[in-house]
Amino acid sequence: MSDSLFSFELIAADGDARAGVFHTPHGDIPTPIFAPVGTQATVKAVTPAQLAEIGASLVLSNTYHLFLRPGADLVAEMGGLHKFMNWPNPILTDSGGFQVFSLAKMRKIDENGVTFKSHIDGSTRRLTPEISIEVQEKLGADIIMTFDECAPPLERAYSELAMARTHAWAERCLMAHRRNDQALFGIVQGGAFADLRRQSAVTISSMDFPGYAIGGLSVGESKSKMAEMIDVVNAILPANKPRYLMGVGVPEDLVNCIQRGVDIFDCVLPTRLARHQTAMTRLGRLNLLNASYAHDTRPIEDGCACYTCFHFSRAYLRHLVVAKEILAATLVSIHNLFFLLELTRQARQAIQEGRYKQFAEEWLAAKDSAG
Repeated sequence: MSDSLFSFELIAADGDARAGVFHTPHGDIPTPIFAPVGTQATVKAVTPAQLAEIGASLVLSNTYHLFLRPGADLVAEMGGLHKFMNWPNPILTDSGGFQVFSLAKMRKIDENGVTFKSHIDGSTRRLTPEISIEVQEKLGADIIMTFDECAPPLERAYSELAMARTHAWAERCLMAHRRNDQALFGIVQGGAFADLRRQSAVTISSMDFPGYAIGGLSVGESKSKMAEMIDVVNAILPANKPRYLMGVGVPEDLVNCIQRGVDIFDCVLPTRLARHQTAMTRLGRLNLLNASYAHDTRPIEDGCACYTCFHFSRAYLRHLVVAKEILAATLVSIHNLFFLLELTRQARQAIQEGRYKQFAEEWLAAKDSAG
């Protein structure tokens, strides 16, 4: 990786909370940041123009899904993900590891990789560290991930085995990585066990990646345990590299984890909730199917500057939901994504102004008071 193409600039810190910029060939990523998930080279129900309008600077796509369909060779033939999905800004691809272990049928793990049956057509496929890197290099994202094994967080023996595999696979990913216009991030594993997390953070940090991900959290462990593991890991990860907490998108988790030094988040939650008629707000979630909104002239959230809240009432959105109109998913997705992006923007400003602790306390107190 060329230092001239990727660098992390720390702008401000307030306690452990950080405001920074990760510089990439397709633009700067201000941190802390939330990345909308475009699993199959599309953020569901939202166009690239709409993503740009709400201020998204980083989008995630999924290696496992694109490996199976349409295939990395086709994406490469089309000029890579940026051209294929018409998104000119930074893209991150995960390694496919989590999906292999959560979606694939009849998987068989060995020291070299994983053989599995596709959840799409049942065909037998194979992913190894080398194949994952090859696929991600063909996809052409700015940030790519090492191939890892995500274990159930409370199973000690499995977590220890998966961590050792993750470390060995990370070394192989480094050896296989060829493109200097892609930043390869290492992934810390270790389940919900502080000693394993500490060992993993030390090992992965020693490999000198340009950025680091914290994997295997928000998958069944308690909130307090997740916070403990993040504290353990971030005390070890280098301060001059970005830290990415994988798969976390609950608003209060973002507030708490930013306070612990996390820079980058991603999650399918905002768009998944939107497709199930649920809007995110400062005071909690709104089920727009609720009959109480049938005559409600208010926007989803008073004071929200998103396109949806600026133009449409809860009554109209409920009508779309009841009528099963596709536009409902688009409008609520726009709001939910804007909500999380605005949260990270406000967090960044609070860090720069030296008032993040107050910001977090006020934000969480308002949420708690609403039940």
